[in-house]
Amino acid sequence: MNSLMVKALAFSATLMIATVVVVKYMNVDLSDPVNYITILGAAAIAFLTFGVAAKYINQMKTDKSTGELANESWDGIGEYKNEMPAGWAYSFLGTIIWGVWYWLSGYPLNAFSQIGQYNEEIKAYNIKFEATHANADAATLRDMGESVFLVQCAPCHGETGDGMSGKAHDLTSRIGKDQVLDVIKNGSNQLGFAMGAMPPMLAQGADAEAIATYVAGGMQGTAPAAFSACVACHGADGKGNNGMAPNLATYDETLVSNVLEHGKKGAIGAMPSFNTRLTPVQEKALATYIQTIKG
Repeated sequence: MNSLMVKALAFSATLMIATVVVVKYMNVDLSDPVNYITILGAAAIAFLTFGVAAKYINQMKTDKSTGELANESWDGIGEYKNEMPAGWAYSFLGTIIWGVWYWLSGYPLNAFSQIGQYNEEIKAYNIKFEATHANADAATLRDMGESVFLVQCAPCHGETGDGMSGKAHDLTSRIGKDQVLDVIKNGSNQLGFAMGAMPPMLAQGADAEAIATYVAGGMQGTAPAAFSACVACHGADGKGNNGMAPNLATYDETLVSNVLEHGKKGAIGAMPSFNTRLTPVQEKALATYIQTIKG
């Protein structure tokens, strides 16, 4: 064994010993598979890195290029048709096999996981939270909803819910004229209401304008004749027939809950689903707060 290999192995051993010393000094719990695998990985990386580096550095000092040159040439630089070094090939194959094992039966699927523990604690807390606030009064829900809104919704809709100059939906009013026209033209199929998808409407031109103006204006005054096409699903008052279709007149709990669950795509852009972020009580609280936002 030449001096370069000896130095490389000695340096690897030094790194491994240093790792063990640090582990003991920090009182790392090696019964945790995460920590144990990390230490093994550090040792393996140290050994492989300096062992392989030493081997090929030594080869570069003594080996000569041999073999058949490939036909390709880049500014006079050719390449030999040599096979991949066995060490590289075995290391690559071993890494793939290890990766498959790690994914299927290694951490964290069948062992302790800090992330899993955190998720379990969050789940337990949410159950307790839901039980505590199951019968919260309107004032409590509004305050809670405001907190949720400022964290989850304000980055896009703005702190006041005004949509930040058209960057997102303006929550100070139910729906804008351009948005109504977009739904009339393209339909809507993602909100998950019992009535199902809304197809594009036959209303065009002046009829579409009349419907959009009426709905965007808060459905005040006499409904235009063309609005009769909307009544079957949304009701004569536009309030969605008790949750069968979206409420066009105002925000309600069903509408907010469905948008949070399914997301929404419309004239402004796409809003992602928030279904996994909020508990049912938080969704109810958010709906309560949104109903109080005024322009």
